Amino acid sequence: MKNLRSMLPNEIEDILAGLGEPKYRAKQVFKWLGRGIGSIDEMSDIPKSLREKLKNEYTVYEPKVLSKQVSKIDGTIKYLWELYDGNAVETVVMSYKHGNTVCVSTQVGCRQGCAFCASTIGGLVRCLEPHEILEEVMFSQIDSGKQISNIVLMGIGEPLDNFDNVVKFLELVNHPDGMNIGMRHISLSTCGITEKFDKLAELNLQLTLSVSLHAPDDETRSKIMPANHGRGVDELMECYYEKTGRRISFEYIMIDGVNDTQYHAQLLSKRARYVGAHVNLIPMNHVEESRFQPSTQGHIKAFVKVLEDNGVNVTVRRKLGGDVEASCGQLRRKMQKGNQVK
Repeated sequence: MKNLRSMLPNEIEDILAGLGEPKYRAKQVFKWLGRGIGSIDEMSDIPKSLREKLKNEYTVYEPKVLSKQVSKIDGTIKYLWELYDGNAVETVVMSYKHGNTVCVSTQVGCRQGCAFCASTIGGLVRCLEPHEILEEVMFSQIDSGKQISNIVLMGIGEPLDNFDNVVKFLELVNHPDGMNIGMRHISLSTCGITEKFDKLAELNLQLTLSVSLHAPDDETRSKIMPANHGRGVDELMECYYEKTGRRISFEYIMIDGVNDTQYHAQLLSKRARYVGAHVNLIPMNHVEESRFQPSTQGHIKAFVKVLEDNGVNVTVRRKLGGDVEASCGQLRRKMQKGNQVK
């Protein structure tokens, strides 16, 4: 059955009209959905007769917490959610001075094959529905008791590989009668599915786009990111910038001896200046199945100096939740391998 939480008020109006019910109840139903109810029966001010009609064709599902790990270092919370079909995805809640940020997954698994990432091991299982992405935000907020003010789509999966469902999720989470989280408080990270940039530009969304660059040249990037094949860094740079003209940021995982040399720093500086990008350097998290190792602190400092000397705006991401395996895909991978997750 279709999940009501994937529907906007106007779609619920159409459903009610088809059931011979007044459209004004759509707003009531939508507000209930936004409160995180686990069943249609919980809509206490909706007539029982209407609830029964809805239950015949529609459902509302509450994901189950398979694992909740809370960092003793910084309070970062990592959830492993069980979905209706038994699959699982990860969500991370991080607290900063400016508010609480939730990092959500958009797919079960990933087909992009990045060599340093645990999320892609085993490939893509399926895309998440709009309500499933929304429920990551909603139930993370309810369970943690922390008001979510910012969202980053940087968890398991490639958001632009699930384009339509991700756009629908953005509409739902942004709706004033729903969670009402503004687009300017949402960041979408992509490895560079350039064929979707036209569609993204047409929507003129006010969210922040982060490109998971991780290497400034094709030789290095193609070795660690198969998505670079057939596109290339030049196309990635020009395609988004020419389509939108908007400022972007580069996500750049620091991998020892692979992409952290002075050559890479100089070329990255050139790329960043060309599009006016902010560079966010990310110390790599250890992934058991990966042959790569994190860059040393010395290499990271030297890399930062080159960028700053070239006038590039650069930050090094604070490593959160290191004691709860906050790198995406690690908990799900443990589950797949049959280890007990507590």
